[in-house]
Amino acid sequence: MKRVLLIGGSGRLGTSIRRRWRDCEIVAPAHGELDLSDAGALAREVARIRADVLINCAAFHDVDRCETEPVPAFLTNAIAVAGAARVARDAGAAFVTVSTDYVFDGAADSPYTENDAPHPLSVYGTSKLAGEYLVESLGGRAFVVRTCGVYGPAESESRRPGLVERVLASGEGGPLRVVGDVYASPTFAGDLADALRRLIETSAYGLYHAVNAGPVSWYDFAAETARLARVDAAIEPIRARERTSAAPRPRFSALSSAKLAALGIPMPSWREGLAAYLGVSRTFG
Repeated sequence: MKRVLLIGGSGRLGTSIRRRWRDCEIVAPAHGELDLSDAGALAREVARIRADVLINCAAFHDVDRCETEPVPAFLTNAIAVAGAARVARDAGAAFVTVSTDYVFDGAADSPYTENDAPHPLSVYGTSKLAGEYLVESLGGRAFVVRTCGVYGPAESESRRPGLVERVLASGEGGPLRVVGDVYASPTFAGDLADALRRLIETSAYGLYHAVNAGPVSWYDFAAETARLARVDAAIEPIRARERTSAAPRPRFSALSSAKLAALGIPMPSWREGLAAYLGVSRTFG
């Protein structure tokens, strides 16, 4: 792999890919320069740079807004993703798109595998699952990678602070209220970027889960963030029913990366990922 066209390069995962994939040429146009939904422009850019890989890290990812704006959610998370996969297939390039733990309903009591049947609760999860199915139907050299709770440095000015950043800043205000009965697999973008780099070098195309190993409640994750960062943070556990949101969320959405590990690409634990990020966050701010 030599040349990569990266869509969504200013988000958390895109930022980590650009900073960590030092052995390839990465072209990461801004949204205003190249829109994922413009398949014609996408095809021309793939041809211009002779891309070996097309990576999609872009999404309509505001989960609550998706409930009231389902059409743009599906246009971005399903139709545009399928168009990008078709462009990559027709150009002979590999394709990577990132999906979500929200394709599951949270009824499980152990981390979900790729063989578990999805049952999304929200428009967001349904639109992302539709994108998965469309990419699969097109064939080609495609990787669909589900992940969960990605955090890390981001260059996008529109990116809202994540839980880690809110914990680090929590000493400046009142108590931070975090759900204690919702379990997930929070994933450091740097670890995910490293795993994707290794996965692309294989010919094992298909569906994968790639997360820092858990599960962990969001409250425990926040508490560990404060402990590792030595922040005197007041963190208050609440129950999911106390949180008001437009979109329903799964109560348990931890994923298993065993299929990825079987390729020789193990993912670190959530504690290791968090410690790694707190180290690099002092460098990148």
